[in-house]
Amino acid sequence: MLEMIDVYANYGVVQALRGISLHVEQGEIAALIGPHGSGKSATLKAICGLLPVARGEILFAQQLIHKDPMEKLVGRGIAYVDERRLIFPSMSVIDNLVLGAYRRHGKEQKEKIEQDMQTVFELFPILEERKKQTAGTFSGGEKQMLAIGRAFMSSPKLLLLDCPSLRLAPVLVRKVMRAISELRDQGVTTLLIEQNVRAIVNVAGRAYVMEEGKIVLEGHPRDLLAAQ
Repeated sequence: MLEMIDVYANYGVVQALRGISLHVEQGEIAALIGPHGSGKSATLKAICGLLPVARGEILFAQQLIHKDPMEKLVGRGIAYVDERRLIFPSMSVIDNLVLGAYRRHGKEQKEKIEQDMQTVFELFPILEERKKQTAGTFSGGEKQMLAIGRAFMSSPKLLLLDCPSLRLAPVLVRKVMRAISELRDQGVTTLLIEQNVRAIVNVAGRAYVMEEGKIVLEGHPRDLLAAQ
């Protein structure tokens, strides 16, 4: 479904990606791991159009996408959740989720949106319990759940998650990872960033280890953990 071929990208004069090549199969959960500044976030931003590609190619569903603007990529079915968990703090949970579906129109889509809303509530019951509450009053973990739920409301084919477990308590990490697994069962392909290999060992089927803008190792998280 997703393929990066020898991709280079820069933050100004700083080279962020140095010949990245990877692939993620349809229905797969794959992870990027590595130290801070290794190029993990830059990889996701290059895929979703936030970081221009200087050289190389990115293909999604066998179509070249690395020159497409972010708005077009959203229309193709790519959803990105920033590590800052950007939500609309003055709006309710319901309104945040509805905004996630802003591109979906028509009677058939309306029915599907209602079904997807129910799926989000099944994944994260606390969102249904607090659906009329303003999002700005939420904890970090609850904001992460809402950010993922809002991304799902766009009906994504590919979900890009930047550090979904960042600064979360272990119990919330498990909830978030369980939800990501259930989204896979809904047909959503996921590429996520994770610092803790143990958090993804039972979730991701593939992991890429990054250092200094390059992929230095690839394998199942369990194998990578055993090699540490």
